[in-house]
Amino acid sequence: MFLLNFWRSTIGKKVVMAVTGLIGVGFVIGHMLGNLQMFQGPEKMNSYAAFLKSLGGLLWLVRLILLGAVVLHVVAAFQLSRLRLAARPVGYANGGQREVSTLASRTIRWGGALVLLFIVFHILHFTTLSIFPDYSHTDVYGNVISGFRIWWVSLFYVVAMVFLGLHLYHGTWSSLRTIGATRPTGNPLRRRAALLVAVAVWAGFTAIPVAVYFGLIEPATARAIAASHAPAPATRAAHAAAPRAR
Repeated sequence: MFLLNFWRSTIGKKVVMAVTGLIGVGFVIGHMLGNLQMFQGPEKMNSYAAFLKSLGGLLWLVRLILLGAVVLHVVAAFQLSRLRLAARPVGYANGGQREVSTLASRTIRWGGALVLLFIVFHILHFTTLSIFPDYSHTDVYGNVISGFRIWWVSLFYVVAMVFLGLHLYHGTWSSLRTIGATRPTGNPLRRRAALLVAVAVWAGFTAIPVAVYFGLIEPATARAIAASHAPAPATRAAHAAAPRAR
């Protein structure tokens, strides 16, 4: 009964939205760090993916927690928006609140909708392999290369990461303020933790599709060919130590 009454209250919805938002922040940071192993080659990336799959039930538990957090976050956001609209159906006449707002706060709703659409696409793309059924279930590195060599896929990911960064910037600051972890401030430049999280996540996730599309991350076969043509360390050392002909 207490939980139901708590959920029905405006404060309860804000707390639920803050906690589930911070769960999402923690996930995207960890997910980004794992994905950055693309820059370390196919062995590293595929080993990481195999390790995640080996977690079995624990992995599914994490997925269920994340799914529950997303559902609660979206429902709370929708209901709070309706309550806010009902309380003030007409906006501020002098636009006073716009003075302390940011682009992130002004785009939080439809930007969040785009992020939700991206999450669905991302799961269908790389988790269930529904969009491109010919993807491998073991070669995650190869799947990423194949996916981001398609221009519209890379473009969609890059655009989505811009809005994810904006959503994280406002959401992280708002969540920390709601649970009392930081003091309220109308100065967006003082939201350093939120800015750091948003920029780091945006840069980390954006780097991968950009690097793949422009050939900075190569397919496994190309890396293997390049490695086979590279001189061995002993050969390089012998060349360096050999006297130069006069």
